[in-house]
Amino acid sequence: MRKRKNTNRLTHVLTVDVEDYFQVEAFTGSVTRESWDQWPSRVVANTQRVLDLFDEYHATGTFFFVGWVAEKFPHLVREVQSRGHELACHSYWHRTVYSLTPEEFREDTRRAKSVIESAAGVMVNGYRAPSWSITKASLWALDILAEEGFTYDSSIYPIHHDLYGVPGAKRFPYTYKCGNGLALREFPPATLRLLGTNFPVAGGGYLRIFPSAYTDFAFRIFEKDYHQRVVVYLHPWEIDPDQPRIPGPLKSRLRHYTNLRGMRANIGAVLQRHKFARFSDVMAAESAGVQNPIADRQIGAVTMEQNAFAVTRSKGND
Repeated sequence: MRKRKNTNRLTHVLTVDVEDYFQVEAFTGSVTRESWDQWPSRVVANTQRVLDLFDEYHATGTFFFVGWVAEKFPHLVREVQSRGHELACHSYWHRTVYSLTPEEFREDTRRAKSVIESAAGVMVNGYRAPSWSITKASLWALDILAEEGFTYDSSIYPIHHDLYGVPGAKRFPYTYKCGNGLALREFPPATLRLLGTNFPVAGGGYLRIFPSAYTDFAFRIFEKDYHQRVVVYLHPWEIDPDQPRIPGPLKSRLRHYTNLRGMRANIGAVLQRHKFARFSDVMAAESAGVQNPIADRQIGAVTMEQNAFAVTRSKGND
């Protein structure tokens, strides 16, 4: 086990979107959801590699599960939870939110939340949309999330992109006031503001493809200038360079396959240099007025115990 350097740097947030390589939006034109069972799954082994890597650096994070994965591999959900990580929701069918009706979105979200909670016996409080697909056209989804019992969301990417993004959205955590009178805590993924434009950093393809110097620069800016946490995200398939190749548009293949072989080292470098926590730790620390969410691990432990008790009591009342 590697020892982390003892620093007083700000604690950041580590997240994983648990999906298989054939479930990504980039290849929806080549892989139908009806055929998912026909593809050789690699999500269990890849997620376990991620867990081992996090253990190596004593890092804990939030794992956003696709419901289909959670239902097919409930033991993986339990393993993630048992190793100290938080469980959260990444939809059931990994469809873009803006392609769904509100009724379809609610049904998909309920199903995903239910199978994840049933697998591990803890409440799921966080949501992240597939492909960051809560956009200006689908902000109604936040109202539904609050109605379905979620307390935070991490779906709104304040950038310009051909598939997602809400340009002009707030770049740092804020409370979103829903139209139904409820509220959600919103945690945007990390961006740098350069020359009047928001640039993505420290997540997925941006962490995998951009030079490590860019990532290091972003962390310095967040810690010294912004005084804000970096929300890091990755996918288990991103540390699997031997995954089967899927035919698709050139842009999709470039985004998906570039530098898969170097991703593990990129993540390891980030984990070695910085401290990380789960979203549940951050939420609990904010409620308790604690600046560093991993300074007192009992905050997160109490939250997990309360969640487990609440789910058990709810099931007993059904």
